Amino acid sequence: KEFFDVQYDYIIDAVDTVSAKIDIAVRAHGMGIPLISSMGTGNKMHPELFEVADIYETSVCPLCRVMRKELRARRVPELKVIYSRENPRAPLSEFRSDSCTKVNTPSSIAFVPAAAGLLLAGEVIRALYGEE
Repeated sequence: KEFFDVQYDYIIDAVDTVSAKIDIAVRAHGMGIPLISSMGTGNKMHPELFEVADIYETSVCPLCRVMRKELRARRVPELKVIYSRENPRAPLSEFRSDSCTKVNTPSSIAFVPAAAGLLLAGEVIRALYGEE
């Protein structure tokens, strides 16, 4: 059975792949299923800067910028997201891996994605209970 063969009350998107996020948003919109999508939580240190907004009202977040462009092109008029108003952090330093040099940025710190998950769950529970 395919994922979208079932009628859901609500979908939480917490995947990391942009193409998958776009596909989920397009399909959920087409089927009229409420969706909340988590934007990037990596490279963040301040969970208190997360907020819930429509994708078209976000700022700062590079993932939101990409998603807005792609969703406009696909005529998705709205998408509720959790995103951070925190500016992306600069790379820590350069690391040599095998014969390639690459710049690494901080990845997720355990408490930041967890905080985003709690916000996602709270939004969905309130919506299902009619307290939006």
